[in-house]
Amino acid sequence: MLRRRFRSTRIGLWPRCGLPLAIVCALAGPPLAASAQPQPAAPAAVAAQERTVGEWLLRMHEASRRRSYVGTFVVSSAEGSMSSAKIWHVCDGEQQMERVESLTGTPRSTIRHNDSVITFLPGSKVARTEQRESLGLFPNLLRATASPIGEFYVARQVGSDRVAGFDTDVVQITPKDGLRFGYRIWSEKKSGLVVKLQTLDGDSRVLEQAAFSELQLDAPVRMDKLRQMMASTEGYRIEKSEPVKTTPQAEGWRLREAVEGFQPVSCYRRPTAALPPGEVAAGTMQWIFTDGLASVSLFVEPFDAKRHSREMSASMGATHALTRRLSDRGQDWWLTVVGEAPAATLRAFAQGLERVR
Repeated sequence: MLRRRFRSTRIGLWPRCGLPLAIVCALAGPPLAASAQPQPAAPAAVAAQERTVGEWLLRMHEASRRRSYVGTFVVSSAEGSMSSAKIWHVCDGEQQMERVESLTGTPRSTIRHNDSVITFLPGSKVARTEQRESLGLFPNLLRATASPIGEFYVARQVGSDRVAGFDTDVVQITPKDGLRFGYRIWSEKKSGLVVKLQTLDGDSRVLEQAAFSELQLDAPVRMDKLRQMMASTEGYRIEKSEPVKTTPQAEGWRLREAVEGFQPVSCYRRPTAALPPGEVAAGTMQWIFTDGLASVSLFVEPFDAKRHSREMSASMGATHALTRRLSDRGQDWWLTVVGEAPAATLRAFAQGLERVR
């Protein structure tokens, strides 16, 4: 169960950053060895250095919406895990489509059209369809000018570099407290497109790195061809994941105290997977929070002694998770908290969640 939660959250990372759906791997060379230091910014870059954190991120978000590209995307974690994927991305006005083909691990191909996603698993001949809210680059940037990002992070340009053959600005985003991670972002100078990103802990150590190893901007990717591929399900068994929108109040939950900077953005009731035939799933609530960069999900489901063996904490790259058994009024639930945030942040969510009916 916890591994599935990890996979679900990590897949959500790159749509948020204007990059693809995949979990993917490390650049050539030692996975997370210190890369060459970016060159200091030239005097002509002073104006760019003065951009606020919101201005930098909004520029990156807009670039992801307006550019078509093809590239090989790679990710590595501090633990040494690596994966890679080939990406085809095209945009036409408000229409966004992309195909992500895994190059490591289990063969799979994921195609997204706006919020509609289908994943083909050729080994098992299964195609999984679902709806995912498209939050764009760092979710709160799409939520008007009241974004609190500037209250909790500062940004400054720390130099320039080359990634996958492109000249980039290197931007350091530093949190103002210990409830969130920092980021180092390489964005293509002309457009602002993110081509490399590192997630940093409180000591500026790299927890996870994601980057294009090769990239072709403004590639001739055809949206109609991707639509045809998305509809080609003959010979596949279709599995649908249909979460239902709800509210924590309707599900009987609340946070006693908000975790500073994190705002709720959505709440769903999802079917509980892997139950024996004939058993009716009560469903799992997923309550999603973001501070504009990081996101945290709270999964709450009825406690099942057969599946929920022990409480634990774990981490995979920049993603942390913990599990807890909750008891109230003679009932038991199982809480899983997953997010790209420090363990202290996840504990704050777990300690604040309470049953209200």
